[in-house]
Amino acid sequence: MLTEDVIQFLSGIPPFQFLDRGEMERVARDVSLEFYPVNTLILKQNGPPSDALRVIKKGGVKVIIEGDEGEEIVTEYKGEGDNFGFLSMIGKDRQRTTVKAIEDTLCYLLTRERVQRLLESSPAFAEYFLSYLSRYVDRTSQEMRRRSQLQSAGDRLLFTTPVGDIAMGLITVPGSTSIQEAARTMARHRISSLVILNEHNLATGIVTDRDLREKVVATGRSVLEPIRNIGHLALIRADGKGSCFEALMKMIQYNIHHLLVVEEGEIKGIITNHDLMLLQGTSPVSFAKDILLQDSVEGLVPLVRKIFNVIGLLLKEGSHYAQLSTIISEIYDRLFRKVLELTEKEMGPPPLPYCWVVLGSEGRREQIFKTDQDNALIYSDPGTPGEEIDAAGYFSTFSNRVKENLLALDVPACPQGFMAANPRWCQPIRTWKAIFTQWITEPSEEDLAKALIFFDARPLSGKFMLFQGIRSHITPWIMEEGRAFLEALARLATRTPPPAGFVGNEIFEKNGEQKTEIDLKQRGILPIVDLVRLFSLSHGLPETATLARIKALRAKDPAFAPIEGELLHTFEYMMLTLIHHQYEPIRMGMPPDTLLQPSALSTLEKKTLREGFRLIESLQQHARTRFGLEPG
Repeated sequence: MLTEDVIQFLSGIPPFQFLDRGEMERVARDVSLEFYPVNTLILKQNGPPSDALRVIKKGGVKVIIEGDEGEEIVTEYKGEGDNFGFLSMIGKDRQRTTVKAIEDTLCYLLTRERVQRLLESSPAFAEYFLSYLSRYVDRTSQEMRRRSQLQSAGDRLLFTTPVGDIAMGLITVPGSTSIQEAARTMARHRISSLVILNEHNLATGIVTDRDLREKVVATGRSVLEPIRNIGHLALIRADGKGSCFEALMKMIQYNIHHLLVVEEGEIKGIITNHDLMLLQGTSPVSFAKDILLQDSVEGLVPLVRKIFNVIGLLLKEGSHYAQLSTIISEIYDRLFRKVLELTEKEMGPPPLPYCWVVLGSEGRREQIFKTDQDNALIYSDPGTPGEEIDAAGYFSTFSNRVKENLLALDVPACPQGFMAANPRWCQPIRTWKAIFTQWITEPSEEDLAKALIFFDARPLSGKFMLFQGIRSHITPWIMEEGRAFLEALARLATRTPPPAGFVGNEIFEKNGEQKTEIDLKQRGILPIVDLVRLFSLSHGLPETATLARIKALRAKDPAFAPIEGELLHTFEYMMLTLIHHQYEPIRMGMPPDTLLQPSALSTLEKKTLREGFRLIESLQQHARTRFGLEPG
């Protein structure tokens, strides 16, 4: 091996660029070169530690984390100039990830002894790997465990470590302890909650500083009463082995700020909203609580503007798409429910039970940035002509006021009119059943292309049984009478083939046409959404979210079992890529687009997209075969 070639290559990449000429020459004399054919398993998770630091000279690898149930999550791709194997090599610990060659790959290898000497002799070299180690651990946690913790600076929400690792130890008092003494205990330990024990020393409740303010100070209650009189049952608990992200979602869903942490059936500690605070003291928990406390649409306006800040913070933290969409969808759900609540309060009780339904991306829980109002309203069948007139009048006025209130929150109206404010989409349940029956039994591709968002519907507020009534009506129709309907959906789902691939900075179509940009939404994301919806409906699955549908299809459709993981990763990668692409224009007040230029993509990003397009093409062919369509 030519020493000068090694020096020339390594001196251009960190951290070797920090070494002086003499050290570089010693490194160059010690390195070896290894070749790994495509698909070679270079390092195996839970296998022996790496025997060397590997620096990629040519080619690329993917780093994978394997879950407890065999699922795989690709955490990153590495290409020319990147290195891997440092963590397990230095720690002499088991390998924490699987590393596999994604193309024929050449690597320079440095032994542990050589790397150790460099760490000791070169502060810059050592500092690089220390920061690398921190980034690596954070990213691994983000991608696989979806955990969160408050960083020491107090301004970042990271996804790392189990709940049990950051839970505080319990401070307990017997239920007979006086309120005064319990308050002194909280002050002495500088804590915001106490766990109440019964006569058998079992945890039966919790009391917080808020309880002291609202139930004692505000009411003039005697501080000599036993603390159990103002405590409340601690029914909401978190598994110590679960993620902080899961605990965060429980706090949002139940509007609470404390969770007891349980391990192996025993209460081990407590975690608070404060432990999960985001940048500048803003947390999704507090945000959701603020929405709940508003008593006017005007009060919601400044909160809506903050949603974008929450999105930015989560993107900054490298949140996984599933985490981001879950949190933001929950916030939007609470916001829209509050609008419905305020509108109903303004108008008075409805004459009949109703269900407000969200459609499209919101129905799939895939709305990140504000999109159009896509919704519908189902109400109970009127029993008399007079009741029918009253219901139609009330719900028409109600839906239009909701529309105007959402416009006040900068949520634009749907240009196609798919809103409950449109009388066509504000109907009693019998009319809705007739609409869906017609779509299924007399399918028109033109009509279905417009109506697809109704098959991604999700109940948001009101009597959910009305929505379930529609679903229980249409599912048997699709399964038994829906062959023509499914064929029409299949034609829609296969009408747009993915690109053939990339050559340099050009995108090649199968017909040889070349382009310099690609619409990621139209050519990547929506084809997956359409295909997954098609197969989900054909199997009668109730899920609406694309990720949930993919997971459910694994058990229902043999074609999905071997590709579930790859399809999940592809969809999440495309969605997160699009979100990052659109974030900056929106932040600057500019209209976002969905167009990507290959010239702005790395080789590995192009490769990832190319693999995604290959997967879409395979699913489209499966759909054509399954539903008897002509080959594409």
